[in-house]
Amino acid sequence: MTRDTLIANLEALIAAGKDGSAVRFGLGKACLERPDPAAARSHLERAVALDPSYSAAWKLLGKACTEEGDSAAAADAYRRGIAAATGKGDRQAAKEMEVFLRRLERGPRSR
Repeated sequence: MTRDTLIANLEALIAAGKDGSAVRFGLGKACLERPDPAAARSHLERAVALDPSYSAAWKLLGKACTEEGDSAAAADAYRRGIAAATGKGDRQAAKEMEVFLRRLERGPRSR
């Protein structure tokens, strides 16, 4: 299945009233791969609104915001994702987002 077919199928689920955090996560991931960070951000924001404990969605939301150049929103997503992951006992996801947050806060490296 191509990425565009996957996106069309997931959008059809939403149109049929079968919206959910997993559907939005799948759309966000596919849009990031396209790459379309603005669309990815929109779907991932909906995913975490539907399930605030969805740590993987928070992590991808941070990435989408970073790719859009919105460092403040990316940092917020990572912080909220760390809290969600920690609350679920998902230590690996929390550690990954902590690394991404530190890199973001350090800013671009000078050469």
